[in-house]
Amino acid sequence: MSDIDKSQAVFESLLTIIEKSGKQYDVDSIVHAYETAKEAHMGQRRVSGEPYVMHPVHVAEILVQLGMDTDTIVAALLHDVVEDTTTTLDMVEKQYGKDVALLVDGVTKLGKIPFSSREEQQAENVRKMLLAMAKDVRVIIIKLADRLHNMRTISVMPDQKRRDKSLETMEVYAPLAHRLGIRGVKEELEDLALKYLDPVAYEEIEHTLELKKDERNQLIEHIKARINERIVIEEGKKIHLEGRVKSVYGIYRKVYMNGRSMDEIYDIYAVRVIVDTVIECYNILGIVHDMFRPIPNRFKDYISTPKPNMYQSLHTTVIDKEGIPFEIQIRTWDMHYTAEYGIAAHWKYKAGISGKDKLEERLAWVRQLLEVQQESEDVEDIVRSIKTDLAPEEVFVFTPRGDVICLPAGSTVIDFAYAIHTAVGNRMVGAKVDGRMVSIDYQVKTGNIVEVITSKSPTQGPSRDWLKIIKTSEARNKIRSWFKKERREENIAEGKTELEREFKRNYINLPDAEMKEFISSIAKRQHFPSNEEFLAAIGYGGISLSRIMPRIKDDFQRIYRSSDTEVKPPIKPKKDKKGQSGVIVEGLDSCLVKFARCCNPLPGDDIIGFVTRGFGVSIHKRDCTNVLMSMQDETQRDRWVRTHWADSVKETYKSTIEIFATDRQGMIADISIALANMHIQMHSLNAREAKDKHVVIQITLGASGVDQLSNIIGTFSKIPGVISVERATQ
Repeated sequence: MSDIDKSQAVFESLLTIIEKSGKQYDVDSIVHAYETAKEAHMGQRRVSGEPYVMHPVHVAEILVQLGMDTDTIVAALLHDVVEDTTTTLDMVEKQYGKDVALLVDGVTKLGKIPFSSREEQQAENVRKMLLAMAKDVRVIIIKLADRLHNMRTISVMPDQKRRDKSLETMEVYAPLAHRLGIRGVKEELEDLALKYLDPVAYEEIEHTLELKKDERNQLIEHIKARINERIVIEEGKKIHLEGRVKSVYGIYRKVYMNGRSMDEIYDIYAVRVIVDTVIECYNILGIVHDMFRPIPNRFKDYISTPKPNMYQSLHTTVIDKEGIPFEIQIRTWDMHYTAEYGIAAHWKYKAGISGKDKLEERLAWVRQLLEVQQESEDVEDIVRSIKTDLAPEEVFVFTPRGDVICLPAGSTVIDFAYAIHTAVGNRMVGAKVDGRMVSIDYQVKTGNIVEVITSKSPTQGPSRDWLKIIKTSEARNKIRSWFKKERREENIAEGKTELEREFKRNYINLPDAEMKEFISSIAKRQHFPSNEEFLAAIGYGGISLSRIMPRIKDDFQRIYRSSDTEVKPPIKPKKDKKGQSGVIVEGLDSCLVKFARCCNPLPGDDIIGFVTRGFGVSIHKRDCTNVLMSMQDETQRDRWVRTHWADSVKETYKSTIEIFATDRQGMIADISIALANMHIQMHSLNAREAKDKHVVIQITLGASGVDQLSNIIGTFSKIPGVISVERATQ
């Protein structure tokens, strides 16, 4: 089949789906858009080798199934022409109108604009989508359909590309689909991403579900039959019954992330009861609890307290006579349309969401997200906001007046205070949960009644330490904003200290005049009018120094190391202070030091340090395989720092040796006696059988250095039956 025939067949399939949908579409506009896309993408192919135009057609298919309108379908067919072909946005607007042009522009990525990092580009793309989405929510629905088809066909991409795309899908697009309430898209995106992020776990869950497929179907059909007999036949009520199985990722979250077994997950199987009115929902709930035994604390009323994405339903977990737990969901048809299609129900079913006011209410979080992000100079904050604030797991907390505040799981009473009002958070001095005082880092739970205690003092403000505790981006940006306005001099001093510390660690050393000029060039590139504003932004956390440091280091190397300017290396202190570890890290006065278990370095070994994220400096032998591999990675290379042993080290360090010996009686006893005679502390001993009546013995012991370890190895080598003794990894 030729390329033209293949693409035409796919488009014919789209037209068939449109015809079966029963909705009124402007088919002529859709056909014209397809012809435009086909001509624009002529000669272009996807990685799989198929004609490129087939991709926008498949995206349009997904959108028809979601019930979107003609303009959305036309924009989907044209969504890549501006980015990937010579077609301009003006040409699209002239042929198809302003609405279609707005949708195409919103979906178009910013791939042609240079950014300093992939994260920054991703953040800017998301920000642009949200800005366009605030004008027209269809932008993000097209983007979700685009990402869904890309994920369905991602198997042809290289491994690293698959993992990167899957991670971005899990962190950005699945949470957006969740907040928009488009359940089917959200669950498929999560499952497809998980398949490449943790393939072993994905296969295991899928295999388990496949094994129990017949048993599951029988169980669901049996429950549906019992409910139908009682409610329809005996009670004479009109209901619709459906069965559903929890998504692979939904099971993964509970099994692998929450440490449960499959038997402990009560909602793997669920039966959905759909009725006409809200009153009937509660009546059916009473009948269900009469038929089956409800499990305590497993009832959730999302009708009276809807989720932020407007999801409404009654959830109850019950057990039948066979002792098998399952979930029953009870909702009206309106609630069902909203639960399945989310904001797309506005177009698919006019009964689902009616009126502009309701749509505006559902999109209020987009504006809030953008407003919060504008408080920060760090563009990546918006992606962090999506990862945390739009997380699938939420808690519902009450004010003393009974108002419901929805927060991401893991939020603290500080997040709660800032969710009520900025002034409440800024003046907070404590909190009561259910009438009892709690610590400032207390994590709120669903059902808690939280009372914030505030100070009347006008000078009262938040603590910098709160930034390490809080969960939401809203609270983080409000705290930063307070410090930005109220503590300018303190911020400048804090920022200067932090910048000097990073410069010292990266060996950036210049005369005062040149240093001021160098910092000024950095400030201008980060869009700050002066050095003071730049330092203040570092001080209150508005800009992440660790993110821009690689670029600063590159500029320093290019400008000053390549010129005739004499750059004096940092002056070493005349007398090094030995840390408790016995290791001195050059350029850092005091820091947490830990010894890598991959190579267990000892005094006498040539060593090097790796700056970890939050766990101090990890000390390795220079010839450790992990060091050699990491040094080849440009993103990791700058995190290695020079280290050396202190002049006199009195501590002992753990080291592991491996003995290969004849498996004879008394071998372990002879080794233990040798250790005792040398006054060496043994931390652990492990022995396993090898081939041909031999044994491998691993001993972790304490040694003061390489010389003492050599003596120990020499002593063990003399024990009868010992064939070899080597230093090993733990």
